[in-house]
Amino acid sequence: MIETLWFCLIAIMIAGYVILDGFDLGAGVVHLFIARNEEERGRVLRTIGPVWDGNEVWLLAGGGTLYFAFPALYAAAFSGFYLALMIVLWLLILRGIAIELRNHVEGNLWKPFWDLVFGASSTLLALLFGVALGNVVRGVPLDKDGYFFLPLWTNLMPGSNAGVVDWYTLLIGVASLSALALHGTYWVTYKTSGDLQARSRNFASKTWWVVLLVTGLVSAVSFRMQANIMREFIDRPWGVVFPLLAIAGLIGMRVMSARNQDLGAFLSSCLYLTGMLTSVTFGVYPYVLPSNAAPETALTINNAAAASYGLWVGLWWWIPGMLLAGTYTYFAYRSFAGKVEG
Repeated sequence: MIETLWFCLIAIMIAGYVILDGFDLGAGVVHLFIARNEEERGRVLRTIGPVWDGNEVWLLAGGGTLYFAFPALYAAAFSGFYLALMIVLWLLILRGIAIELRNHVEGNLWKPFWDLVFGASSTLLALLFGVALGNVVRGVPLDKDGYFFLPLWTNLMPGSNAGVVDWYTLLIGVASLSALALHGTYWVTYKTSGDLQARSRNFASKTWWVVLLVTGLVSAVSFRMQANIMREFIDRPWGVVFPLLAIAGLIGMRVMSARNQDLGAFLSSCLYLTGMLTSVTFGVYPYVLPSNAAPETALTINNAAAASYGLWVGLWWWIPGMLLAGTYTYFAYRSFAGKVEG
């Protein structure tokens, strides 16, 4: 029971991180397309400026919780995905540097250079986070000791000899990139006004069709790629509520945006991301890291979890910690509410 609870709590924390840091990643992805000049790019940055670093706290909190609750998963993932994680780390560093250094020097090349770095690092991060999720769904070649190693890519084909990147994980990466780009566009639309807002709304209208297409494609392919997903939905039909959340969010984005209800469109995007991520976690349960080499070597909530006593004790520390983090997040967003004007 306690292992399942921690599995759900970590899934909630990951969803929270994707929703919060996802919109500022998405804003970075699209800001070179929707902003026409330096002033507008600066406005896009100011929509996330007060909160982007606070959003990344949830990534650290999720990683720390994963280390505490499922140490075997943490050890396997951080050794097997070492190269990919180093790339993610460098991209996070470059993205933070770009935001902080952009306004330090006035020059014809300085700001455009850091804008490009910000956009490129945000794009690659959104793509790689999707690739990582695709590896969890597809499975990795775990050995009998629960460890594995993956090169960055091999022949781009799924299977026991696949690398981190194959056509399936790349498809999930494209889905992640498009979904977060749309999420960030709705945030910029909500926080800005004038021509920039109109351009953002128009960009979101076009991107929505891409998200609709890849959502259908990813859903169909994932059921064939990971047999446990279909099994879980057959054994526990109540789980259909999770994909229904994603569908409701997808429809809500279109309807709300068409009515210029920008907050509603952004919240619908949050609902869509929540539905998609909870559908994945429901589908892979009880695995925390499936194996595509031999099913018996997979890491599950039972063989990857810490001792039950430690999990119960940790829960009583986790609750006040998350209440503090949640209160800070609420205070930060309330303090910087309102439009970002030129």
